[in-house]
Amino acid sequence: MLPSAPPAVPHTGRRPAALLVSLLGALGLLAALAVVAAPGARADGPTEPVRLVLATAGLHWEDISPEGTPNLQCLADRSGAGAMNTTSTSVISTKRQGMETLRTGYRGLAAEAPRTAGVPNPATDQWEQLPVPTLEAGDPSEVADGLTSDAIVLVDIGSVPGHHDERRAKALSRLDATVGEVLDAAGGCDAARLPRTLLVSVAATDPENPEDVEQPGSMASRTVGLQVATDSAYPGEALTSGATKQTGVVVLTDVLPTILTSYGATADGLIPGQPFRGTDAFDPEQLALDRSEAARLVDGATVPALGSWFVPGAIGIAILLIPPLARRPRLAAVGRALATIAPLALPVGLFASLVPWWRADSPDLALTGVIWAGSALLSVLVLAGPWRRHRAGPVGVSAALVAVLLLGESATGSRFQLSSPLGAQPISGGRFYGLSNHLFGMVLAATLIALLCLFTVVRTRRARVLWTVGGGAVVAVVCVSPSMGADFGSMLTTLPIFGLLAVLVSGIRLRPWHVLALGAGGAAAVLGVSFLDWLRPPEDRTHLGRFIDELLGGELVSVVVRKLAQNIGMTFGYPVLTVIILLALAASVALLMPGRLRWRRLEALDAEHPVAYRVRVALVAGTWAGYAVNDTGPVLVAAMVGVSLAYLPAVLPAPTDLARSRG
Repeated sequence: MLPSAPPAVPHTGRRPAALLVSLLGALGLLAALAVVAAPGARADGPTEPVRLVLATAGLHWEDISPEGTPNLQCLADRSGAGAMNTTSTSVISTKRQGMETLRTGYRGLAAEAPRTAGVPNPATDQWEQLPVPTLEAGDPSEVADGLTSDAIVLVDIGSVPGHHDERRAKALSRLDATVGEVLDAAGGCDAARLPRTLLVSVAATDPENPEDVEQPGSMASRTVGLQVATDSAYPGEALTSGATKQTGVVVLTDVLPTILTSYGATADGLIPGQPFRGTDAFDPEQLALDRSEAARLVDGATVPALGSWFVPGAIGIAILLIPPLARRPRLAAVGRALATIAPLALPVGLFASLVPWWRADSPDLALTGVIWAGSALLSVLVLAGPWRRHRAGPVGVSAALVAVLLLGESATGSRFQLSSPLGAQPISGGRFYGLSNHLFGMVLAATLIALLCLFTVVRTRRARVLWTVGGGAVVAVVCVSPSMGADFGSMLTTLPIFGLLAVLVSGIRLRPWHVLALGAGGAAAVLGVSFLDWLRPPEDRTHLGRFIDELLGGELVSVVVRKLAQNIGMTFGYPVLTVIILLALAASVALLMPGRLRWRRLEALDAEHPVAYRVRVALVAGTWAGYAVNDTGPVLVAAMVGVSLAYLPAVLPAPTDLARSRG
């Protein structure tokens, strides 16, 4: 039984089973059909095998120039260019870890990786699968001998220190000279038939003492950034891979699959990376530099850019929740406006890379200007439309804009989020496309709030069910489609929660078997979509299809345990998130028990619009279902709580209205 719920709506007479079958069919079929239209990346690739691999550490695209590093520039000009993520199992990746990753395909050192990292131990040298001998060359003469004998040659060309001083300049000069010697031994950089060559900076740093990277104040710990990757098989193109699906961005774990695929070899077991591919780009090297610069600057610029917009919103929420202030009509109107427009910075932040703010002399100020300009434009739309005459109108439009724009970015291929606040950040390397858990939390909360506002004017049960199913179908298709959101956990939440809301607003009394059926339907839908994704070529598969690989490989239990451990570790390992989880629990109780807690304004909202309580039930259930089925559940909870607590105070009846109704 739901606590403090308004009186139950009389039964509609429609059979509950028929409603559930219709609901599961509509949402599940639409989500599955989305896979049919999922386009694959270009499948053709070079037939030439990789013969030469040049490995370094600490090399960024800003280091390469015709004047300072002519040999590196020559190789870059005749190769495909990409900015490469090298994250590892430690705070900062080291060259020792990166060199092992080249061999094993897994991040970090197998012997030192935590069990939750999913790195097989002992490590497997996947180069043993190659049909040719392998050679680690120590000087140019060995390079020439190895290439003559048809071996694949790995050359450690040195490293670049993180210090931006004369030592770094000298190291770059030595590195460039070494590259020139190696290329001369291979026939020369300008040779028409230079063997296929990869240049990869395998780590952020190469410290003398690897333990230094764990010290927050050390120079090594501040050496973070995307690294250089080139492949001479794709001259004039930008590198990408199935792991990132982003033009100009690859991952270190993609290097091994690139080498194996070039020889027609397969790895021993599952490895996470995908082979390099080339895509058309106007200036691949500039794109790689832009990716690197935006990734380096975005974290520091996000706090002033978004925070400066959120502060007025927080003031507005405080005005609405403090009774003496909320009783002043004009001040309360200002508070509602500020709270209503505060979340609009979220989608603007996701699209911020439409403007190259990182090229400005003051990137922080430039990004702040982008956020304020975009948010102000959306605010005019929200506050000046005809819906402003209804108390819930501006809130509903604002929430709908947040959900639609966030979903739209994923639906169009996640082309903007890499260089934007709140997007997937390529330095962290969690994921590079689709809906991350924090974005899904924002979408789910905003969609449910938009439905709550809509239901204050849409009063028939049939219309409410149709709007719920329709909204849930849109969210489900975008979230789970491999060409869009590609998010496994979101489907496990979306179908049951929107199904739950559809049952609640239909007037059918909720039964335990309804919940079980909706949960099973969500699991069946996501497994079905994952299987369809798995049927595509391996290089086109997303997280969904690779889950089927893990399932068939007998790794289901280890995957579940690893993700559960990550969720628990994040909950209790970060004090801020621990506090947010506790606050979210308190907020959930308050939203479901307004009568017992004497939250009169929320009680008045339920008395005027009983459906508001039912939407809040779905909102609370969605928060904790999302937390339970995602490996970064606390982030999802924080996103949902933030969006919900910004919008809900703006739809509450004013204290003066409450007093008049009592009178």
